[in-house]
Amino acid sequence: MWVTEATECLLRTEETFSACLARINTIVLEPLLQAEPCDQKGKDNLKLLMLLNDHFHALWDLTEENHRALKQKFSNSESLCLQDLYILWKGDLFLSIYIPYFVTFANCVVVQGFDQAAKNKSEFWKTHKTALKQFLADFTSETSMPVAFHTVLHKPIREHVQQYAFILTKLSEVIGESPERERVTRAAHQYTKLQSFISQVLDEACLTKTLWKSLGHKLTDLLCVPERRLLEDSKNLPIFASLGRTDRVLLFDDVLVLIQGNNVQSFDLKLVWVDATCSEKPAPEKHMLRIVTPEEAFLLSAKEPKIRAVWQWKLNQAVRQALNGKRDFPLWGEAGEGSEPPVQRVFKYTFQAESRFKNAAYEGEWYWGKPHGKGTLKWSDGRNHVGDFKEGLEHGFGICLVPLLSEDRYDCYKCHWCEGKMRGYGICEYGNGMVYKGYFKENLRQGFGILEKPSAEQPFKYTGQWENDKKHGYGVWDDKDRGERYIGMWYEDHRHGQGIVVTQSGICYQRTFHVDKMVGSGILLLEDDSVYKGNFTQDLTFVGKGKLTFSNGFTLEGTFSNKSGQGLQTQGILNTSSDQQDDAMMKVQLGLDEFPVEKRWQGIYDQFLEFIHAGCKEEMEESFTGFHVQTSKELRKSQEYLFCQRDPEDVSVKIEDVLEELVEHQNQESLQCYLQKAFKSSLHPLGKLLKALTLTFQATYSGIGANKHLLNMAQEEVKHYAKIMWEFYRGLLQQALEQKGQPLSGTEDGEKSDLNAYRMILPLILPCFYPELFMLYMLYHEKEDDLYCQGIMDLSLFPDLKLLEFLDVQKHLWPLKDLILTTNQRRSLVKDKCFLSATECLQKLITTVDPREKLEILQKTYEEIESTVTRVMERDYKLPMDDLLPLLMYVVSRARIQHLGAEIHLIRDLMDPTNEGGMYDFLLTALESCYEHIQKDMRLHQRENWHVT
Repeated sequence: MWVTEATECLLRTEETFSACLARINTIVLEPLLQAEPCDQKGKDNLKLLMLLNDHFHALWDLTEENHRALKQKFSNSESLCLQDLYILWKGDLFLSIYIPYFVTFANCVVVQGFDQAAKNKSEFWKTHKTALKQFLADFTSETSMPVAFHTVLHKPIREHVQQYAFILTKLSEVIGESPERERVTRAAHQYTKLQSFISQVLDEACLTKTLWKSLGHKLTDLLCVPERRLLEDSKNLPIFASLGRTDRVLLFDDVLVLIQGNNVQSFDLKLVWVDATCSEKPAPEKHMLRIVTPEEAFLLSAKEPKIRAVWQWKLNQAVRQALNGKRDFPLWGEAGEGSEPPVQRVFKYTFQAESRFKNAAYEGEWYWGKPHGKGTLKWSDGRNHVGDFKEGLEHGFGICLVPLLSEDRYDCYKCHWCEGKMRGYGICEYGNGMVYKGYFKENLRQGFGILEKPSAEQPFKYTGQWENDKKHGYGVWDDKDRGERYIGMWYEDHRHGQGIVVTQSGICYQRTFHVDKMVGSGILLLEDDSVYKGNFTQDLTFVGKGKLTFSNGFTLEGTFSNKSGQGLQTQGILNTSSDQQDDAMMKVQLGLDEFPVEKRWQGIYDQFLEFIHAGCKEEMEESFTGFHVQTSKELRKSQEYLFCQRDPEDVSVKIEDVLEELVEHQNQESLQCYLQKAFKSSLHPLGKLLKALTLTFQATYSGIGANKHLLNMAQEEVKHYAKIMWEFYRGLLQQALEQKGQPLSGTEDGEKSDLNAYRMILPLILPCFYPELFMLYMLYHEKEDDLYCQGIMDLSLFPDLKLLEFLDVQKHLWPLKDLILTTNQRRSLVKDKCFLSATECLQKLITTVDPREKLEILQKTYEEIESTVTRVMERDYKLPMDDLLPLLMYVVSRARIQHLGAEIHLIRDLMDPTNEGGMYDFLLTALESCYEHIQKDMRLHQRENWHVT
């Protein structure tokens, strides 16, 4: 029953209202829209009226639809229910129609749109005076046409909203206690809020219109836009600004305005921060607010705390609503009351004041008036920076593009920044084709870095130290055009100091350089193993005094000259004595004294030492390990780590987790597993250090650098790397323990530290350097290995029994039972059957890298020999040295290890020093004796053949 009554009331209301809207449209709106404005202001007003007309018709259509639906229900005599009340279950739709209408209506009021329209159509109204007067009399007694239009276009609609609220309120009262009552009450409350919203919108519009009338034309033209509303005026609520001589402070819904005479400063509210706890100490009688904007900060002072509180509240609410992109509903009601705007924001702003950012547009995150967080900065000249900001400056990872003048190319800097300048690790791709990967400081290349030009035209690569953007210190230069490599010292982009040059043809020399020019005497090593000590030119021509030692041991000492057309000439002494041959001269090693191993790659070590000494702070981690995984989506495409791409299985490594794990893995077995895992990770500090050192090692000793005269330099470096790794591990562990308030247990002297480096670190890192290092060993021992291989080939022709007899192995030790004969086969012709298990075991020597594993294989080989002898003797038998050497010689000859000399010397140079004098040392000495004996036999054989010839 009560639903039917409410529906009948609503039907009548909608019918009356629809008729009213039709008359308003015919008598007022249509004539207004037929105006033909002659100036820009009139055209703008007409656009507003047309938009108002659109919203008016949307409102009218909704009313008609509601009226038709209700009328159909009554005409069909259907039972009515709450679902038939559109204003109840379509409340959001009604709000979405009424709110835009009144907002647009208020816009017309602000810019005096009705005044202009009435003026344009004054002649029309004169001819229709009677009809218009009768129509307007129903709504207002005003004789002023603009005021009359203002009233006609909002009063009936406001009253209709009031009628909706009245109907729903009455309905709520008669329903009684039921589930539907809460819904009806809530809907009635929404229409009540709409009434309040309409009232506030119109009040704001009238207040704003009054302001524009009071200001001069210049200020009005500058500030007046239809959508802008005045929220507070310092003339009504006195407050004063400290920014110059400010006459007036105006708070609008989108900007804060300071007026100084005819000058205006406006601040977008989205980038206004209100600080009620100013750090300044004002006079006791003043109550201040600090206003922070991107380029200026100033104070607003009031004489009374209440005035200051009102301004503070209104400012915060206006800023919050501006950030939300919409006004509250109602405007000063319950929607956002009491809440303050966030201090962290996202917005776009173009800097105007004189600074490094002048005319640059920043879009991104802000904090208290400064870029802070992720953002993009674009300059008008084409420069742009995408990345992290802190307190208004580039800070953290960022990508900066700098256009080249008069070229359609860019320099691209992917780098870490600190307080607006490049600092830490970065990758720079220059527009000229060069790429730099390394460290920066104060926007300059500083510390370790790699500069490469991979293009076909004059390609090169520099790996080494930088200072003030120039090559300075120890470094390696690859000139791929000339096919040579320079290893040595640099000074301000020039080769300066001691240096080694290695050529593609195998020639290498060591000289002193002064600003890229060779000075003084040097040593020149030719590919045929001749050695020249003295002075020589850039094209490797001997000049002046010198000594040439030929590969056969002959020497020529005197004065050399090279006259045009006459070739090389010399005056000196040629010594052909056979006792002059000296293998040590043929295997001269370079660079050991000139480049102390601990100073070669100091630029890499410095980054890690700085990180440890600073307490392993997380903010420093990225600057030396490369780029962190958790960058923004845009930057992830450019993500690259120091000297390597991130492995797919790598996950983000936090330094606190690294330190926590270090504490948990301190016993030897657990630590070995932990270090192995750390070295494999490109995100772990130790793994990053290993990858950096691996790259420098390859840059020095691979390719052209694979020269036997650099072996000792390379071997020395690998040993030093192990020591450095152990020192850095101890440094990280100390930091981890200090953070937990625990002391580092035990101290290490130099000897103990070296032993730990050999035992714990060297076996784990050696695989990274092994290919280049073993190649140097092979080249260094190439002649001995060739002689040894010839001997092995000769011995391989012997059947087993003949070889055992030739090597003087005692017959009671021969494993004759292993010589199983096949049809028509004689025992004396069988090959590769005796001591087979020992032979197969020794062959595994070439499958391992770790010297300790190689020694274990050697020990296992000895045990297999002894096991075979025990089986033959049918009792335990310990081999004396006289028996072991012939048997080991047999096994070595059958194993046919091609580069046995290189293997032996690598083991000897890199094995744990504590093994000296022990069982491993004894077996290695025995293997060396076999190797040397085979060579000696071949030398005697060659001399005999030579004498016969």
